[in-house]
Amino acid sequence: MQYSSTRGGIAPVGFAEAVLMGLATDGGLLVPTDLPCVDAATLRAWSGLGFQDLALEVMTPFVGDEIPREDLRALIERSYATFAHPAVTPLVEVGDLRILELFHGPTAAFKDVALQFLGNLFEYLLARDGGELNICGATSGDTGSAAIYGVRGKARISIFMLHPKGRISPIQERQMTSVLDANVHNIAVKGSFDDAQRIVKELFNDLPFKSEFSLGAVNSINWARILAQMVYYVFAWARCSAGDPQRRVSFAVPTGNFGDVFAGYLAKRMGVPIDRLIVATNRNDILTRFVDTGVYSVGDVYQTLSPAMDIQIASNFERYLYFLHDGDAGKVRSLLETLQSTGRLEVDAAHHARARADFDAVAVSDAETLEQIRQTYAAADYILCPHTAVGVKAGGALEDLVCLATAHPAKFNEAIQLAIGRDAPLPPALQGLMDLPTRCLELDAGAEPLKAHIRETLKDGG
Repeated sequence: MQYSSTRGGIAPVGFAEAVLMGLATDGGLLVPTDLPCVDAATLRAWSGLGFQDLALEVMTPFVGDEIPREDLRALIERSYATFAHPAVTPLVEVGDLRILELFHGPTAAFKDVALQFLGNLFEYLLARDGGELNICGATSGDTGSAAIYGVRGKARISIFMLHPKGRISPIQERQMTSVLDANVHNIAVKGSFDDAQRIVKELFNDLPFKSEFSLGAVNSINWARILAQMVYYVFAWARCSAGDPQRRVSFAVPTGNFGDVFAGYLAKRMGVPIDRLIVATNRNDILTRFVDTGVYSVGDVYQTLSPAMDIQIASNFERYLYFLHDGDAGKVRSLLETLQSTGRLEVDAAHHARARADFDAVAVSDAETLEQIRQTYAAADYILCPHTAVGVKAGGALEDLVCLATAHPAKFNEAIQLAIGRDAPLPPALQGLMDLPTRCLELDAGAEPLKAHIRETLKDGG
């Protein structure tokens, strides 16, 4: 399998190079040049597999022969051995709802599914091929802690993780800043998540700096993140359909950066029988507005009760534009240049119609989020995290629907208290967290302060 840039400025690369490159050197995102097709016989065979075995089958065509099959199997087994539930991502019945619980990893968020695998993959590739990797990423909440837990203490790897100061939950902040391993560097940016994400992109687009300091990515710009997330869509479909290739399942997906729902979109394009993909957003509704109007127009970032979705510039939207325009990298570049200069892009009527066929989209207010948490708790004695509640509300009464539960509710007890007047019980992974010592650096929202910090830290051997 080869990978190309959404902007068409690099020669195709293999899987290992795509993973270590993170952001393509032309500023684009890496995508597979071809998608494998899944037939009915394969779907029936996959439907009886446990999560780890299924992950091996889904990932193998994208990895190709670059990693021996038994090595890939070992990476997968090691990655998901850290999860508290034997099914890894169990599908549970909650009254009339079907909830795919993605929060049983070490940081109690769906990002663990991809980032436990990615951390082990980085370690494997660096040990095999040599070199060092300095990861730089931005988080709106859960990516940071999941990435840190995925690489903490690993040889040949350092991580610099930015989060918007005061705009993530206290538990999310403590999960990151209480990790004191020497290779972990937490940075609170005085700005929004979009500011932090912009800074990281500026660093990656500074090719001499990226090369000198061997920068790598763990945000959903890294292709391996998308690949790992595709697995649980297949897993959920199999649990709902009992392997019947004619049985179609829909998914409601809380999303801010478009990576999670994009993984479902690719699974559907491969042939997994997915019916509707519902893009569930909060007040930061740029993706909903795009699906409704064909216009992607950047606005203000609002703080909400679902902070991981408080995003205006969705990184993985570029990957979707590439597929929407049938791999026309020139068109993607043109659209993104317009977005860069005007804060707005618009697709034509034909492509807008295709987008509406690919996705439904619903924006959910904080009031609706709280009411959904109350309703589900009253009806089924089950507590939704606010992001999951956004997805459940957006999904409505759609038949054969799976709602993705993206985080444990205890990570957002301020919202849970507002909704039902009590805290969600802490899972073992979060117990005692708020009593731990922390380490974090505050920086202004610019690329130069971060470059100086990275340069000083790595030149000193930190």
